Amino acid sequence: MRILLFTGKGGVGKSTVAAGTAALAAARGLRTLVISTDAAHSLADAYGLDDPAGISASEPTELAPELFLLQVDAQKRFERSWADIQRYLLSVLDAAGMEPVAAEEMTVIPGAEEVLALLELRLHARSGRWDVIVIDCAPTAETLRLLALPEALGWYIERLLPIQRRLVKVLKPVLTRAAGVPMPEDSVFDAITRLHSELDEVHELLSGPEASVRLVLTPESVVLAEARRAYTSLCLFGYRVDGVIANRVFPDGDVDEWRAGWVAAQAKVLGEVEESFAGLWIGRGLYQPSEPVGVEALAAFAAEVYDDSDPVAVPTGEGPLRLSRSGDGSAVLHLSLPFVTRSQVDLARNGDELVVTVGSSRRLLTLPAGLARLRVAGAGVADGELRVRFRDPEGMTVRTGEEAR
Repeated sequence: MRILLFTGKGGVGKSTVAAGTAALAAARGLRTLVISTDAAHSLADAYGLDDPAGISASEPTELAPELFLLQVDAQKRFERSWADIQRYLLSVLDAAGMEPVAAEEMTVIPGAEEVLALLELRLHARSGRWDVIVIDCAPTAETLRLLALPEALGWYIERLLPIQRRLVKVLKPVLTRAAGVPMPEDSVFDAITRLHSELDEVHELLSGPEASVRLVLTPESVVLAEARRAYTSLCLFGYRVDGVIANRVFPDGDVDEWRAGWVAAQAKVLGEVEESFAGLWIGRGLYQPSEPVGVEALAAFAAEVYDDSDPVAVPTGEGPLRLSRSGDGSAVLHLSLPFVTRSQVDLARNGDELVVTVGSSRRLLTLPAGLARLRVAGAGVADGELRVRFRDPEGMTVRTGEEAR
């Protein structure tokens, strides 16, 4: 099963490209499901549905042969995954004297719709019903936060939750009497653990060899800069990027002076796109005479974008994180970090974790047992990747933080 995620700066046409890719895949006989994690739910509009509100929120709706659309019912999914936790939080806020309506607002997760859409992805990926699942993601910044969530929550679950659970059992009678605030029951901890387990499965799916991200951009300098940063962050968190689509490109030919200026400006940026994403497939979506709306129009648009390329081709080669052995017997951890210089990377060792910070993004990499027993012998950034060398501790000096850059 192939999973494709589309993201990009708001307004670049990522929903159009995602919807078109799904329509093209279905037209070629692949059973295709398209899901949106964007709260705007613009896919129904892109497909030209007369009554978007009438789309089923529980089952995929067939739009055309082999093409199905799912708009997640966030409220129902929220109640299924968050109900036990929310009930406890409401009891705490009630004890603190907060009004019920305000308390309910306080217990809703920011970005819940995007998270819950990913949980729906997990269910459909496990169903075996689909050849292709296309995900229309939220704009870049929200998508990056969303894709970083499973690992961040995993760190909390594995390290802090067991401690808190033991403390609550020991101190619950005292704290409840002293503070007047109810302490969480086992069902609350179980719900958090279950949510983490589901999100962990999602992370495995999206970082696996059958999944990849495609960046959609318009040929503008500001948009290109954001796409470059997104590429770096996606690699940092272990997601494969297998393509870039430059959308809304002015076609060449006889044009007036105003359009000629745009063609020249776009040509300059498109050259930078080719340089920035060398090695990745790059597609182009020309400015259309009219907005492509409807299954047939979107499939035709996507056919032009992909030209002779397979829209659902599985990426070849290794992912952004790999391990190799060098001639001196040391192990080298490779992490793709395109566009990053040595001064932008901070590296530290904390027990069996490697803490990698790039700008405002940080990833805690839990080392496999084979590496956890070794010491960091050195690290550097070269050819668009971070390389961390590990050796047997005998006779070696541990180098972390600034020294391990």
